[in-house]
Amino acid sequence: MSSVVERRLLVNYRVAPEVAASLVPSPMRPQLVDGWAVAGICLIRLGQLRPSWLPGWVGMRSENAAHRIAVEWDGPEGLSTGVYIPRRDSGSAINVLAGGRLFPGEHSLARFDVRETAQDLHVAFTSQDKTISVSVDVRTAERFQGSELFADLAQASDFFQRGAAGFSPTHSGQCLDGLELQTDAWQVEPVDIHSVRSTVFDDQDRFPPGSAVLDCALLMREVPVTWRPLPPLRVAADSATAGNSAR
Repeated sequence: MSSVVERRLLVNYRVAPEVAASLVPSPMRPQLVDGWAVAGICLIRLGQLRPSWLPGWVGMRSENAAHRIAVEWDGPEGLSTGVYIPRRDSGSAINVLAGGRLFPGEHSLARFDVRETAQDLHVAFTSQDKTISVSVDVRTAERFQGSELFADLAQASDFFQRGAAGFSPTHSGQCLDGLELQTDAWQVEPVDIHSVRSTVFDDQDRFPPGSAVLDCALLMREVPVTWRPLPPLRVAADSATAGNSAR
């Protein structure tokens, strides 16, 4: 599949590693940065989404969201890195119907509210089942600042670029669907966070007070990408329920 990332906003939290570990199925484990796990929300609008052999004008456009935890695991070729995605939401009924069937990644249906200018961006959504609600307001910035995870924009960009492989749970609970973002035009820009609300990260049963702290946000715009299916990753039988922690 090919598409254009018209906008991709990554809202990132630093998370206590033991809390993140409780949300991640084996054989994965949280990828640590300076002693912290890294988790967050990806708010992405895709344009021209279509099979790669079709021209862009026939592709569809959709608003989507993914809750993510940066992870690592020991693969056949050594240490692998990526993100574990316990929950995917989409404003497109087609994505909900096709996800997990025609392409990897099961989605839940959600209603999105997006308002944006060249400098300001508001993205909010509420899932149809009313279990997930997110609202984010940011403004483009000249400098990357305020992060305790990353020293500068280049370090943050490199970290998330290396986490291009995303794995999400399936209803069977026995394996994870895999999908990798590929692009030769990777570029992020800094933004200042004005406000963030998330029923996931604000949930004190899931994240006890002080265990998930808002750290930084990054913005991608107008980046052509392809999406490559990855072989499913089997999960350990005793950790299969971890995949339902944010569902």
